[in-house]
Amino acid sequence: MKYRNIVKGTFIERPNRFIAIVDIDGKKNTVHVKNTGRCKEILIPGAEVFMQYDPSPNRKTDYSLISVKKGETLINIDSQVPNKVVYDAIISNKIEALHSVSLLKREVTYKASRFDLYFESHYRKGFVEVKGVTLEENGIAMFPDAPTERGTRHIYEMIDAAKEGYEGYIFFLIQMKGTNMFRPNYRMDPAFSEALKTASQNNVKILAYDCIVTADSIDISSKIPIII
Repeated sequence: MKYRNIVKGTFIERPNRFIAIVDIDGKKNTVHVKNTGRCKEILIPGAEVFMQYDPSPNRKTDYSLISVKKGETLINIDSQVPNKVVYDAIISNKIEALHSVSLLKREVTYKASRFDLYFESHYRKGFVEVKGVTLEENGIAMFPDAPTERGTRHIYEMIDAAKEGYEGYIFFLIQMKGTNMFRPNYRMDPAFSEALKTASQNNVKILAYDCIVTADSIDISSKIPIII
């Protein structure tokens, strides 16, 4: 996926979940943060950041913050992009477990649930729930970076769908390159982590892929080992 009109800046502070103050060419600007997660380990004063310049009369800010440099690693923090990246990867047959699907839909309701993707092939049908991952420690990618009751509920709903004959996938898209494994973040959210373990024991497949990230693009890359 490509972004347009990318501008570089220096992160100053984040007054709330939705905005940040960024130095762009020596001037302080208020920018929209396209991720309501904590991101505390990467959004630190002095960090190099990249934004999309997208002025509009309907917007309060002219910029959207999409990626942050952590050391030598560029991390995409756009929470709206993982679904599109995974959708495109499935369509392009880049996901081995989901090759050659004949139908792929976004945001499909199942009972009281709404999953990110629904797929069908000649003899298969199932759901995919996508989680974007921006947290990394010592080469290990982890999710979540904050407690997520909604995420835990999605996992149990996926288990229910699997019991009814659907294939179920929890797909962790690691929005960076350079990690060597993925694991749930037990320290941050034990309930989510236990739910993921339960899912893996009940025919729900857990996938993790990393990405190649540049200042103006993000593309799916390689399957990453998972430790649950």
